[in-house]
Order: sequence, then C-alpha cells, then structure tokens
Amino acid sequence: MPVTLVVLLWSVDGCDDALHAYEDDVLRLVSAHGGRVLVRARRTDDDPSHPLETQVIEFDDRAGFDAYLADPRRMSMADRRAACVARTQMWPVTV
Repeated sequence: MPVTLVVLLWSVDGCDDALHAYEDDVLRLVSAHGGRVLVRARRTDDDPSHPLETQVIEFDDRAGFDAYLADPRRMSMADRRAACVARTQMWPVTV
C-alpha cells in the first residue's frame, strides 16, 4: 500500500539556502527506495512562522519509506540537517 507524506520544513535563521541545498541532496535518495517527490514548494513570503519548504512525497510502501529513513547516505548528512533545519512536521495523507 502506498505511503504519501506531507513534510513541512522551517530553516534555522539565515540558513534558507543551506536547507534547500540539503533537501536537493537528500531528496535525490527517495527514488532509490521506491519513492517519488510529488510536490516541492518554497514559500514566497518572508514570514518565518510559515514553513520555508513544503513537500509531498510518496513511497510504494512503508518498507520503502523506512529504508529511505535508514539509508546510510541520508544518515551521513545528519550534521548538515541539524545545522539548517530548525523544525519539521510530517504526517500521512491521501491524494
């Protein structure tokens, strides 16, 4: 059964470009686990209470999502993520 997630990301102050660069790199791994990035949108205002980036990501199944989360290449970027991502919210949806 497919797993579709909405992901909201807020950046550390002054790290908008670093967050996008990190996401560029980490989202390249999604397809290796049976996933697809359906939507990747960046906010157009300067309100830091709004997420900087909104994503909708779909995986063929929960196992693919779990494998993506455990991917050693993704895990090796944890320090980059910690330096630029202040907050994340994620939940499953249907589309």
